[in-house]
Amino acid sequence: MAKEEEITELNRVNKHNPASLESDTAGKSLSDALEISFTILKVIMVILVIAFLASGFKTVGPEEEALVLRFGKIRGTGDKRILKSGPHWILPYPIDKIVKIPVARKDNLNIDSFWYYLTEREQLAGKPDEVDPNKALSPLQDGYCLTRSEALGEENSNDGIDINNEGSDYNIVHTKWQLTYQIINPELFYINVQDPNVEASDIYDDVIKRSVRPLLQNMFEDIVVTTMVNYTIDEAITSRDRIPGEVKEKLQSKLDSVDSGISVVSVQLTKSEVPRQTKRAFEATTIEAQNRSDAITKAETSAEKLLTETAGSVEKAEELYHAIHDENMSEEEKELLWSQISGNLKTYLFKAGVYATEVAKNAEANAKYLHSLLPEYRQRPDVVINRLYHDAMENIFASADEKFTVQPPKDANGSELWITLNRDTSLKKRSETNQAQNRN
Repeated sequence: MAKEEEITELNRVNKHNPASLESDTAGKSLSDALEISFTILKVIMVILVIAFLASGFKTVGPEEEALVLRFGKIRGTGDKRILKSGPHWILPYPIDKIVKIPVARKDNLNIDSFWYYLTEREQLAGKPDEVDPNKALSPLQDGYCLTRSEALGEENSNDGIDINNEGSDYNIVHTKWQLTYQIINPELFYINVQDPNVEASDIYDDVIKRSVRPLLQNMFEDIVVTTMVNYTIDEAITSRDRIPGEVKEKLQSKLDSVDSGISVVSVQLTKSEVPRQTKRAFEATTIEAQNRSDAITKAETSAEKLLTETAGSVEKAEELYHAIHDENMSEEEKELLWSQISGNLKTYLFKAGVYATEVAKNAEANAKYLHSLLPEYRQRPDVVINRLYHDAMENIFASADEKFTVQPPKDANGSELWITLNRDTSLKKRSETNQAQNRN
């Protein structure tokens, strides 16, 4: 009521003073405008505060883990230092900043540093041109690795280049590799590998290109150089497991030594070739080596088969061979080995024994026969010798198909005898047939 009376009194006074009335109306309008402005400003400030606080809500993807940086330092302790997948709230930028790292993602890095130079036309064609064998490599363009011409001994297999090994030369081989890696520790990766100037809005692929791949490529190339020199060129061409396995092991060890937080998933030797200038000669050498290997394998197989057929088993044959040449082995032990032999050797031994018996019996019979002729020989040696001669001639001519008896001439002008050899091959068959009929 007091306010209404005040307004009524003011209106009454203003009726008598028009100028004062206009001034009060303008002041009131200004006051109302200011009040509305302040109200709108308060609303805007509230909205800005809400938007500022809402900007702290972040989402970590299902294949990601995240670190929260508060004024540039990693926030939290223990497990709270790593944010798992899902929604999270942090203090808005510039107080806190979130860095997302895809830990479940596996990236591939192709290493072509050790491959020969290809022109753009050759790359589009998908195959290199033939190169003049007399054309030398260009170290400024062509990449390559050094390999040994002969294998290292076990004592030097992990020592790298042995400059004191004068018996070994080095060959050139071109290789292509593929490295597959994965980030398993986001904190170590961010601290020791990732570019510290990376922003939360940066694309991860750009971060990889800027900081991760150069590091991995430099490490990888250094390890490949020191590893390949321990192998021969034949091993470098044919190996698909041993050399990549050694490179993977060394690369992982080196990454662990710098606490990179990176795991080497796999290392593949995708291509390996000799220099194009020597490719034909190398292929010819490879074919000859393969033929040599096949010949050796065939010979070993044949030898093993022969030994098996002869003595029953390779081990038993070798044991018997060494026993025969062992002067310290007793005859009883040798006889025991002979009794254990199987296969054709047993048959051969039996036949040899039979033959030896026959020879001994024949020798004994001949000795008895000659002993019985001894008294007669002492009395009439010419008669005995002629008899032995005729007996021997009968044995010799018994198997002859045709026999000719020639009476020696009494003087130098005797007759000549001409005999045509190989006249009829069927003579022997007819003679055998006639003899068979006469027996019947």
